[in-house]
Amino acid sequence: MIQAKCEGGVTSAAGFRAAGVEAGVRHAGRRDVALLAADAPCAAAAMFTTNAVAAAPVVYDRAAVAGGRAQAILVNSGIANACTGEKGLADARKCAEAAAAALGIDPSLVLVASTGVIGRRLPVPVMVKGAAAAAAALSRGPTADEDASRAIMTTDTRPKRASVTVKIGSRKVTVGGMCKGSGMIEPNMATMLGFITTDAAISPAALKRALKLAVAKSFNRVVVDGDESTNDSVFVLASGAAGNKTISSGTPDFRVFTEALSAVCVSLARQMAADGEGATKFVTVTVRNAATERDAERAARAIARSPLAKTAWFGKDPNWGRVLAAAGYSGAKVDDRKAEVFYGRTWAYRKGKVADAAQLAKLAGELEKKEIDVIVDLHLGKACASIYTCDFSLDYVHINADYTT
Repeated sequence: MIQAKCEGGVTSAAGFRAAGVEAGVRHAGRRDVALLAADAPCAAAAMFTTNAVAAAPVVYDRAAVAGGRAQAILVNSGIANACTGEKGLADARKCAEAAAAALGIDPSLVLVASTGVIGRRLPVPVMVKGAAAAAAALSRGPTADEDASRAIMTTDTRPKRASVTVKIGSRKVTVGGMCKGSGMIEPNMATMLGFITTDAAISPAALKRALKLAVAKSFNRVVVDGDESTNDSVFVLASGAAGNKTISSGTPDFRVFTEALSAVCVSLARQMAADGEGATKFVTVTVRNAATERDAERAARAIARSPLAKTAWFGKDPNWGRVLAAAGYSGAKVDDRKAEVFYGRTWAYRKGKVADAAQLAKLAGELEKKEIDVIVDLHLGKACASIYTCDFSLDYVHINADYTT
């Protein structure tokens, strides 16, 4: 299995430059506009929120990316440009046109993304200046990756980047990416913006298929609080600069590429869960030996979403009853007489047997860790699923209570 490195970023792949600047969209001292640009038009694919309340940039991009080609993405943080009506859509279009003018490319090749407070319109003149400043600052390398990834952050406490290089045919192919996401996260994506680049030569149709497969096992497996955003978007651009034979679906090269893309997406997804608003623990919830794959995912997702389980993890309380109860109401087939609950390798509940004082002492040690594995073995089949999540701390309440004020 390919493992991505939590380093590099969107300029790791050949043919891409990036920048992040302080434009003044939000408060002073924060980078708030990022620009990702390719040297030439790329194969492009994207996936978006399934929320019926979709932000203006999502509406704009759905149409813009339909042809499978793009060259640049302009991103802002601080203002979501959601619930802003036709004027918000016009603002998104003006921002795309401004970026295109700054880059000297066709506006139809520019996508846009926004994250921040819902219900506020973008300050278009500020965005126009920001696009020009970002275009002038475009570069490759660690500084560019760092600046761009910081410019897209909202309540994130740290930037999130990943990259991986694999061999496809006789060529080295790199996949790099960055994302933002900290709260209001439960996919059908997460409150996330994700940007992935690759220098692979791949058809737009195959790229779209690979992205769908990668998102299913990464961003769609993240739960922080069960809320789904209006702006969720993940994009992938393929420059073809690696010079490999063009990848099409169903080939051995496609499988290698999809594994590499998935590795980057999984790394970014895990980084998001670990940086959940106010999180003190990164938690992987795994349900194994379920009757069906759907049951495994439903049970794991219910546990990861449970406020009672999440607050118990914060309190270092191995309250297995909350875990098993969540599995029980998930809609999955569950028989408590057959089920087992583990924290790491230490059991908390085994087919009706409850942890005694000595076992609870062992469990307390597992809950002291910064990364926790919660495992539920249903003993009803062979299906397995994992969901990435975090605990709920007091800071989660403070962050979200004060978000717009």
